Amino acid sequence: MSLPPTDSRPLRRLMPVMLLAALAGACSSGPAPTTYDLSAPSSRIRGAAGVQVLVNEPAAIQTLATQQILVKDASGSVSFIGEGQWADNLPRLIQTRLINTFENASQLRGVSRPSSGAVADVQLVSELRSFEIATPSNEAVVEISVKIVSDQTGRIASGRIFRARVPVAAVDAPNAARALDEALSIAMLDIVRWVSGSPLPRRAEPGDVSSQAPLTDKAPT
Repeated sequence: MSLPPTDSRPLRRLMPVMLLAALAGACSSGPAPTTYDLSAPSSRIRGAAGVQVLVNEPAAIQTLATQQILVKDASGSVSFIGEGQWADNLPRLIQTRLINTFENASQLRGVSRPSSGAVADVQLVSELRSFEIATPSNEAVVEISVKIVSDQTGRIASGRIFRARVPVAAVDAPNAARALDEALSIAMLDIVRWVSGSPLPRRAEPGDVSSQAPLTDKAPT
């Protein structure tokens, strides 16, 4: 007794799908991108002793809120360096390193994230505006807007934009990461210096009406 012939049509229909899956697997088997961290500089900076500061995660547009290393040309077109990536989402990583820089460099009583639950005098609210390699000038460009906000009243005490540019030897992952790290270190030390030298609002303790100077919208006469 002979067996009925096997219908090979389903197998023929599956073959292109299997081939595409194999090709996709081959394409994704390349080397993983190298991961780069950012550093927190150390430099003793005087001022603002006894103040508790909360450092918020910087706001950022979608192209900056990633782990990718950006390149922007003169026309504003953005591309990415494929063989490298940051160790964390960029705004979160910058928040961590800015906190570390305050801890390393300043005389603040304490510095932490808002999620820590710490009772603070002021908050730093910031926006990451630029963090890329600019071509054809081949420079690492960092720009961060920072505001000092009273934690008790929500009033903005002061604001400033911090910028830094550092030449990059080549537009590749190691050189780009090194130059951007250096530019960020310059900007972060400038931020710590500015905050430490600013007249910061203090949270009034219960029964103490003199511990916080009033903030007014009028310029002093």
